[in-house]
Amino acid sequence: MVVPAEHALHEAIQVSPLILSDDVKRQKIENRVAKMRFSAATARKIQDVFISEMNKGIHQQPSSLQMENTYIPELLDGTEEGLYLALDLGGTNFRVVLLELAHGAPIREEVKRYYIGSELRVGSAIPLFDHLAESVSDFVISQGLQDVELPLGFTFSFPMIQHSLDVGVLVTWTKTFNCPDAVNKDAVRLLREALDRRGDTKVKVLAVLNDTTGTLVQGSTLDHNTAVGLILGTGSNACYLERADRVEHWETERHGEREVIIDIEWGAFGDNGVLDFIKTDFDRENDANSLIVNSFTFEKYIAGKYLGEVVRVILAKLTKERLLFVGDSTSDSLLTSGNLTTDLVSHIEQDSLDGGDSNTKEILAKFGIIPDEDDIRIVQYVCEVASNRAALLVSICLASLIDRIDKEQVTIAVDGSLYKHHPRLEGWMKQYISLLCTPGRKFKLIHAEDGSGKGAALVSAIAHRLKKRLQ
Repeated sequence: MVVPAEHALHEAIQVSPLILSDDVKRQKIENRVAKMRFSAATARKIQDVFISEMNKGIHQQPSSLQMENTYIPELLDGTEEGLYLALDLGGTNFRVVLLELAHGAPIREEVKRYYIGSELRVGSAIPLFDHLAESVSDFVISQGLQDVELPLGFTFSFPMIQHSLDVGVLVTWTKTFNCPDAVNKDAVRLLREALDRRGDTKVKVLAVLNDTTGTLVQGSTLDHNTAVGLILGTGSNACYLERADRVEHWETERHGEREVIIDIEWGAFGDNGVLDFIKTDFDRENDANSLIVNSFTFEKYIAGKYLGEVVRVILAKLTKERLLFVGDSTSDSLLTSGNLTTDLVSHIEQDSLDGGDSNTKEILAKFGIIPDEDDIRIVQYVCEVASNRAALLVSICLASLIDRIDKEQVTIAVDGSLYKHHPRLEGWMKQYISLLCTPGRKFKLIHAEDGSGKGAALVSAIAHRLKKRLQ
């Protein structure tokens, strides 16, 4: 592989210098966070590790990357017509979506939100899936479509193992769900059985997927070069179009597929220790404060659920070492885990972009802190260092995917609150990806909203077309 000038990469990944009135203090702070800033050589090492883990995962060797086969072997081809449903389950609120397609493009969308009470989220899975089926029926009947055969794509945002396009076995519940009798069961079958018990609609569950896969498919309706789906929100994951002949895990009969969407499950990248060489004391504390320790290693560096906490841990350490907020009685709230959220980091980053400090002052005031000029610069510097590291890590992996896909033009469809609201992430990513992949590669980032809803309905349309073809 031709490596682009490492000097250009080294120059690009430098953050803005910290300028303080006290040079000794500045040196101490820069030294304290130095491990958060990568050299070009470290960035390349991370890239090599990611590529190695991908290759191991795709060949079913031990790896921190699951490289799940989604069994979606192609994207929309423009022939899809008619009505398609999606059931998007990922939290306490879920949605049923109706999409009408003409020539493979959405022309109408109807959405209704439903709520799952706490009593249904624990205990037996049967009442939970009965509630899902009841909501689907309610929606379909309200649309006057109870006698129409409707294909449905089921976005099931929980860890699962896919055995085919319409078989997804639940590995473990997350968030506020815990219905033990559904673990190791096929979520599609549970939903089908619940719909059959009602028998008042003609809904056919044809596919199960996660929101990342849906984002790729949704992105492909906006740009036909879409070959990567990325979620960069509370959590993070990516999927991409892989050559079918490289994929070893394929349980169903093959029909000459050329490509297939692979769900990387990259939130767990490094859970086996392969990324420990970049782990700082701040990351260890962030991990210790998290719900499940020693898991979701990569997500804890980059995702919205954790970025604010990484910043808070650093600020708390600097405060305890009397390098920050000296003489100010720092309220305990800044020293309390979870109190500095990622949206606040985005607001502070906006100040850095604008050369201002009003957001930073306002946020610190909420913590009962009246900062001096140096305090403001330190807080902004720490937010930039943590945010920049996240952007670089995501870019390293995306550049590896672009090289792997090896097409003339690759579009990356992105969704998620962090990507949407952080003012500098997208700009950094564009810059870093271009320096990290093989020179001359063309790529584009597009914002593709609602992969978990629209995308799931589109996947049901693809599944419907495949089923007709193979009958």
